Amino acid sequence: MKKFIALSLAAVMMLSMAACGGKAPAADDTKAPEVSGDVINIDVIAAQYGTQTKDWWAGFVKDFNAANEGINLTVDVVSWNDIYTVVNTRIANNQAPDILNIDVFADYQADDLLLPASDYVSDETYAKFYQSFLDQSVVDGTVWAVPDLASARALYYNVDILKEVGVEVPKTWDELKDVCQKIKDHYNGEVYPWGIDMTTDEGQAAFAYYTWNNGGGFVDAEGNWTLNSAENVAAVEYAVDLVKSGLTNTDPAQETRYDLQDMFGAGKIAMMIAPNSLPAYCEAGGYTVNYAVSSIPTNTGESVSAGVMDRFMCFDNDYSDEKLEAIKKFFDFFYEDERYSEWVLMEGFLPATTAGGEAVAAADEAMGAWVDIVGSSKFYPTAKAEWADVKQGVINVEQNALLGGNVQELLDALQAEIAE
Repeated sequence: MKKFIALSLAAVMMLSMAACGGKAPAADDTKAPEVSGDVINIDVIAAQYGTQTKDWWAGFVKDFNAANEGINLTVDVVSWNDIYTVVNTRIANNQAPDILNIDVFADYQADDLLLPASDYVSDETYAKFYQSFLDQSVVDGTVWAVPDLASARALYYNVDILKEVGVEVPKTWDELKDVCQKIKDHYNGEVYPWGIDMTTDEGQAAFAYYTWNNGGGFVDAEGNWTLNSAENVAAVEYAVDLVKSGLTNTDPAQETRYDLQDMFGAGKIAMMIAPNSLPAYCEAGGYTVNYAVSSIPTNTGESVSAGVMDRFMCFDNDYSDEKLEAIKKFFDFFYEDERYSEWVLMEGFLPATTAGGEAVAAADEAMGAWVDIVGSSKFYPTAKAEWADVKQGVINVEQNALLGGNVQELLDALQAEIAE
């Protein structure tokens, strides 16, 4: 029988972040039939979150086009591994989509490619969003993108493994290393004590987990980049040491969070940091792991988690008034309360609207605990135009550090590149 330990609010009270959920590696598209005549075409590129994303968008396209005569919606569903290349190539060829679903927005806004959100979202739909989410997409006092969804992160641990080894859930970095060593000794390599993803998929999340929990981070209180701070150097060195000490999965530069989640579900990883969508992932995969949730181990006494909020944005393609009204209909249709709640619940995400939050909490009491904290989430500094380069830069630092590079020198070089 499948065993799940319910998530309690107490277990996650120390968490303070939200992020984007599972990202599938494949790319595909979902297109409406070709039409002729005087129609308004809407071209969307959407990120693929998991195995159900493509089918969900296929149903959405069918329903939207049936309900909106004279509008032809096309949605290309693209994997997270490919979406940045696809979008940037389209932009370079003067073929920017009308609407984009992705995590970053600031680089597009800095190049004057986007419309303000108030131009393409109706007042009724705009009023549904959590204000804290809208605040993450503000530049010069203007909201340039609207939130799609989020996920919160926590420490997931295998209850049976920790019980068999006779250890408690680690709360500090010292405790984490001690517990990992005991698990390694007990299972003699058959179980990885700790999971780390330093791939291009989520390496920036690893950087955030360790630096924020060592008093560092991406920026200071004034928003200045502080990538090479002493706290950050020590944090990356600590994470790399876990790998080199044989306390983690063997190839953090190649094994994504989804690989780790498969290993966790199969009982091959004892502990890992994962989003609230992990239970849905385990259920879909048929895993029967007995797990529980706790705060992320910290070196400061106060646990902090990393987050990503994904967005919708609209490119400034010199639209007619009729086209803008059609785009508003797209967002009204997407954020219709029942439809949007279905989208959020499909793979265990957290909602970006108040009505979505209420629906998720009503459908799943455990999910309600996560919704309670999402309003105070801590996000990546994605409103800064340099974020895309920083994101890739910290991943490069981690991967080079795994190969023996000097962390201080690597972060010094990144700081100089970003701050120049």
